[in-house]
Amino acid sequence: MMVLLPTKWLSKGSKTMLQQFGFTQYESQVYQALITVDQPLDATGIVKGSGVPRSKVYEVLHRLSEKGMILETTVEKKRLYTALPIESIIEKLKADFETNVQKLRSTQKKEAPKDDRVWTLRDNHSIQALLKDLLLQSSQSIFISGWADDLAAFLPILEQKYAEGITVNIHVIGEFPTAIPTVSTLIPDVQHASLERSRILIVDEQELLFAGIEESKWQAIRTGSRPLLKFFTEFFYHDVALTEITQRYRDTVMKDQAIRDVLLNLRY
Repeated sequence: MMVLLPTKWLSKGSKTMLQQFGFTQYESQVYQALITVDQPLDATGIVKGSGVPRSKVYEVLHRLSEKGMILETTVEKKRLYTALPIESIIEKLKADFETNVQKLRSTQKKEAPKDDRVWTLRDNHSIQALLKDLLLQSSQSIFISGWADDLAAFLPILEQKYAEGITVNIHVIGEFPTAIPTVSTLIPDVQHASLERSRILIVDEQELLFAGIEESKWQAIRTGSRPLLKFFTEFFYHDVALTEITQRYRDTVMKDQAIRDVLLNLRY
């Protein structure tokens, strides 16, 4: 004899409650039919107690079994089913929720797709704002090149990043007082009449911002393109190397007119 259990949790509104946890209406009906009796049921009894069509009941039972919502056994060639107790279901749902939360957190930590497109940007204030944002996002390394008066606005960020253990390499034109040791400083020669202003920023070996002046206006490109990142990283070291060589052997190279002319024609 089937005896109904006195539970409000799975009374008239229970199907909606179960569906809030990701169950279908038929799954809710079958579970309710099983939890509200004090004995196992076979498929025929479940059909009668749940109202789920016989053509669907085995499919629903299979899904509930896969979800760990019911127990199964075979007695005298008859398949019997019973519900996992309500308290056990509550613990299961809590554990499932925590697992899903951890999956969500893991998903948020995944890297964004690489963007190797070359984006252009105009307006000096916009370029400076983007440069600042990229600096703040850096977590591993910074390569930055520019004029001292131009980079001065970013010095507090650079020093903070260095204090956090991030690798910071600076190539600067003009005096640039800072506690960061990895600074290559070029003091312009009076004959650098055609010296052009520019900015290079490479962040975490993933993002590049290069800006220069064309027709008296600042223009920039931003990209994650690997070939361009490699080129501008080497370009940065090229500037550092030439600065160190000319500073160390200044008297020698400046006395050689041919070498001097070549150096004065370089970007800086």
